[in-house]
Amino acid sequence: MTPSARLTASAALAMALSGLTALPARAAVSDLATEESMVASPQAGLQIYVRNKHPANQSSFDAAHTLVFVHGATYPASTAFDLELDGMSWMDYIARRGFDVYLLDLPGYGRSTRPASMEQAPESGQPVETTAQAVQDYAAVVDWVLARRHLAKLDVMGWSWGTTIAGGYAAEHPDKVNRLVLYAAVWISHETPPTGEAAKLGAYRMVTADAARQRWYRGVPEDKQAGLIPAGWFDQWQKATWATDPKAASANPPALRAPNGVTQNLRNYFMSGKATYDPGKITAPTLMIQAQWDQDTPPYMSQALFPLLTGAPWKQYDLIGEGTHTVMMEKNRLQLFASVQTFLEQAPPH
Repeated sequence: MTPSARLTASAALAMALSGLTALPARAAVSDLATEESMVASPQAGLQIYVRNKHPANQSSFDAAHTLVFVHGATYPASTAFDLELDGMSWMDYIARRGFDVYLLDLPGYGRSTRPASMEQAPESGQPVETTAQAVQDYAAVVDWVLARRHLAKLDVMGWSWGTTIAGGYAAEHPDKVNRLVLYAAVWISHETPPTGEAAKLGAYRMVTADAARQRWYRGVPEDKQAGLIPAGWFDQWQKATWATDPKAASANPPALRAPNGVTQNLRNYFMSGKATYDPGKITAPTLMIQAQWDQDTPPYMSQALFPLLTGAPWKQYDLIGEGTHTVMMEKNRLQLFASVQTFLEQAPPH
């Protein structure tokens, strides 16, 4: 199912929901309530930005319809998972199916607190926000959601680096995870870590809009590039994302600050033949999903990780055609949305 850039918001919603006709009947809603909160990080002095969407009239909540999403290595969740394109974000799509949905921006990203070292020159500090810290930050948000909704468990979803956070959390806290979604999973890399001058890391790195665009299109056949991202969507995402960094506009050229803790961990672990968590300890039903042209986390990573999910009572791996690492904001995004939604809503296989 491929939406056109010219679709109206109502038409986009109709198309999105039409992909869910095989699911148990669940009334779609259009009126959503949005709440924003700051949750204390386990790291002293830092606050985690959390956004919640749910049906406006919703008064009861359960583990099977509550989800917490965490982003990847470079960009925050608030301008990707909840970016309104043609009148609807992925967060909207899930909430309109009756879910209580949350996203968080990790410290150093988006609308969360930036550690003090990110206010200095990058070379003056150590890499910020490691995977271990991110798992603890994610756990703090999950515990906050569980407490406010009086639940024992919920659904967990991560994108890219966020899959090591969500997967690591699911391995450490299996009793709190209802279902797990790993979108564009990071796993053992065929690349080797850099050495010498190229190996030096500061607290953070600077990302320009041109670099982001080039990275997005890597691996996409030249004759497919023009139609990959509907008109205006890249610029809309880029402007919203760079606007979350108060120092982005003053850089020359304008550039987004992105924490380097993830870069350090990718080199020390996944590019060095080691993982940050044991997938065998995950006991929740698990979906692994990604797109064909993903160059950041190529399909070989997910295909190597999938057999290691030995504790999952059931699992599946979906590969979407004609999409990249960022398929959630591309022409085939509704394939991603519908596949994940089906997994979240379907009854366990018999």
